[in-house]
Amino acid sequence: MKNEKRDIRALSKEELREFFEHIGDKRFRGDQVYEWLWNKGAHSFEAMTNISKETRQQLEQQFVINHIEVDSLQKSADGTVKNAVKLHDGLIVESVLIPTKKRTTACVSSQVGCSLDCKFCATARLKRMRNLNPDEIYDQVVAIDRESRLYHDRPLSNIVFMGMGEPLMNYKNVLASIDKITDPEGLGMSPKRITVSTSGVPKMIKKLADDKVKFNLAVSLHSGIQETREQIMPFAKSFTLTDLRESLEYWYEHTKRKITYEYVVWKDINDKQEDIDALVKFCNYVPCKVNLIEYNPIDDGDFQQAPTDAIDSYIEQLERNRIPVTVRRSRGKDIDAACGQLANKH
Repeated sequence: MKNEKRDIRALSKEELREFFEHIGDKRFRGDQVYEWLWNKGAHSFEAMTNISKETRQQLEQQFVINHIEVDSLQKSADGTVKNAVKLHDGLIVESVLIPTKKRTTACVSSQVGCSLDCKFCATARLKRMRNLNPDEIYDQVVAIDRESRLYHDRPLSNIVFMGMGEPLMNYKNVLASIDKITDPEGLGMSPKRITVSTSGVPKMIKKLADDKVKFNLAVSLHSGIQETREQIMPFAKSFTLTDLRESLEYWYEHTKRKITYEYVVWKDINDKQEDIDALVKFCNYVPCKVNLIEYNPIDDGDFQQAPTDAIDSYIEQLERNRIPVTVRRSRGKDIDAACGQLANKH
């Protein structure tokens, strides 16, 4: 039976050094290969030009680099770019480059499909096929950085884990990818420029705090009323607002960093005064800011964008209670690249 080649990016730097020592080569070769893989983004052993041809052939015989490929690319009228990313096993995920005047942001995926069942989200309608590996998440960032430089003449400035999947349901691999992204020997990005967005998995939020992560945390809240939240996000029956509140208090106690609440206002669902009161009350538990998001329809009429006066009421009453609030306008709607629209339609 033929031996499967190992994915070389699953090896640590020390394991690479040990491999070269084992085959009678110098340990520092491991450092060179590691740099090619993580700092220079090499997708082939042939590209590793400061390593002898014989050594590259040995690597080729034993290892594989399971890199992603941008299968197709769509550009929006507003400058947003959506990538359909083909993984080594042929599965597809989507990632998005979102440009503004001050920054370019990569919105990356962490799962093929999603583990959860938010009713307003196109990705939730896809079965979760598998978790992404750290290198597959990392590769999305590298690809978007190249596109940022090509189309907007500047490097990537921010990363949000708001693409396909629930990041905290792929905890180990997401944190491993962020380690590589922030490592000076990787992409060297500041963790302060990275935001992990979760639908709210209390146990894992506490684990983030225990693991002393340095990146930012955002929570898709959408209602401060348990029954309403269950209507929008059925999994909330298992992850209640009481448990979520307790985990966020734990997060703040251990990290002293504000939470961002992502919040969509829908017509006849969470656009009443009692909804605003419940959000204000929930916001008072932990220092936070609220990001009101424009809703992007996903084919059916169950969820519709609330009228402007409902959004204005939210803004007015949050500001009156000294809760920072911003309104995030959707980008890339014309190519189904906006929040909640990633569904591999192509």
